[in-house]
Amino acid sequence: MDRNFARALALVLKSEGRWSDNPADPGGATMEGVTLANFRRYVKADATKADLRKISDAQIATVYRRFYWDAVAGAELPDGIDYAVFDFAVNSGPGRAAKYLQAVLGVAQDGRIGPATLAAARAKPAGVVVDALCDARLAFLQRLSTWPSFGRGWSVRVASVRQQALLMSMAPAAEATSQAPASTGGTPAPAASAGATTAGAPAGDPATPAAKSPPSSESPTPGKTAGVLALIALALGAAAAWAAHLPCNVLGVFCQ
Repeated sequence: MDRNFARALALVLKSEGRWSDNPADPGGATMEGVTLANFRRYVKADATKADLRKISDAQIATVYRRFYWDAVAGAELPDGIDYAVFDFAVNSGPGRAAKYLQAVLGVAQDGRIGPATLAAARAKPAGVVVDALCDARLAFLQRLSTWPSFGRGWSVRVASVRQQALLMSMAPAAEATSQAPASTGGTPAPAASAGATTAGAPAGDPATPAAKSPPSSESPTPGKTAGVLALIALALGAAAAWAAHLPCNVLGVFCQ
């Protein structure tokens, strides 16, 4: 299931921008990151630059899915790692992105993400893999002859990919915490303490603790009985203390 493809594609397109036909760019003319060569390969064999500039959203998604996402097994990689590898593939080619991921994971670097690479990716914390992959990707870009022309933009792009990929890698744990399953019977929910209220519960809602009725005068509660006894004991204690100091109270002498 391509749970992250749409999100990853939206992030990639933000980095790619719109139309570009920079002579210094080895990829040549591109629209939304789609090169003329890939547009001809997956959409229209005899396309011109004018055709490329009119590419539709559906055609963009087709090219990215077939040429990049599927090529790096995006649907099978862990959350966050899928986007980091996908964006690397768009920027530098699927084969290179796969090899750099394999180098980070310590598996054979054949440029094809298969069962061994997937198992290794799932065995390591996604955040660790994302960080290592982005470090390796940036080091690779810095060695290119085109770094002076595109280095600033690439640095910003890799930093953004790192940030977003790390957020994606943490999302499943955060969702599991915030979406804990509600009780469906068997184990009753903890009773609300006296005076507590349930935020957001409408009047009459079973989740709202009911107000306590005043105790009946015909059957005194244990709390009321204990209060009466405490008052009696206090009165007796005061009387005993007064009696013990009777000479002082009467004569007002030799008393401290």
